[in-house]
Amino acid sequence: MAAAMASAVERVVLEEEFKWLLQEEVHVVLKQLQDILKEASQRFALPASGLGGAVKQENFVLSTSGTDQVKGVLTLQGDALCQADVNLKMPRNNQLLHFAFREDKQWKLQQIQDARNHVNQAIYLLMNRDVNYQFKTGSEVLKLMDAVMLQLSRARNRLTTPATLTLPEIASSGLAKMFTPALPPDILVNFYINLNKLCLTVYQLHVLQPSTTKNVRLAGGSILHNPGAVFEFGNQRYEVSHVHKVECVVPWLNDALVFFTVSLQLCQQLKDKISVFSSYWNYRPY
Repeated sequence: MAAAMASAVERVVLEEEFKWLLQEEVHVVLKQLQDILKEASQRFALPASGLGGAVKQENFVLSTSGTDQVKGVLTLQGDALCQADVNLKMPRNNQLLHFAFREDKQWKLQQIQDARNHVNQAIYLLMNRDVNYQFKTGSEVLKLMDAVMLQLSRARNRLTTPATLTLPEIASSGLAKMFTPALPPDILVNFYINLNKLCLTVYQLHVLQPSTTKNVRLAGGSILHNPGAVFEFGNQRYEVSHVHKVECVVPWLNDALVFFTVSLQLCQQLKDKISVFSSYWNYRPY
């Protein structure tokens, strides 16, 4: 009898704790998530002064620890490269090539744009429940957390996982047409985000003659193609002879990644708290 009463009291206490979790603590976590993600979203917008200010431009120096074949300065404005000034030293004759974006051209970095959109979608999901909203069940909270975590994971993955492209896709991307003077036909370039870094890859090519007896296999999609990769473009077959990768750290991208990690941890902690209650009694809160 005493054991039954103790069990009943424990159940009532747990139910009260669970009710407090749904009515109070969930909203505290939602507010924390909103504040963190608004900070993340502002990193992507980079207003120069106040919320209505124009997006400021930032200059970054490209560098690598392995070679000085490629040097340059990139100008980033939000999700767009508005200027690229690059020097390339050709290894076969030490000829120095210089090329820069035309003044009327900008290159959109789709990874940044997509990441920002996913962050804003997560904020929208969180703001759909105001402070007066009453969560009735744990499953309702878990569903919301899963939806928010999905958007945050997608935002993070867009920055941490660059797109895999074939060499013909890079050649036909339109990036080569943005430079003045025009890039020579034996040079390909690609810009992408990797974690908190803005990367430039320069591919130097040579033409494979139709009479070549070399056994080759056409290269597929990849983030970074290695020397020896072969592809066809414009009725011509090319082989990659040299690859140069240079990069620069973008501090606000690092901030955004930290915000994503903290937010995902908060979501998971709330899910874990709700799940704990299911181990105490037959009633399933979710």
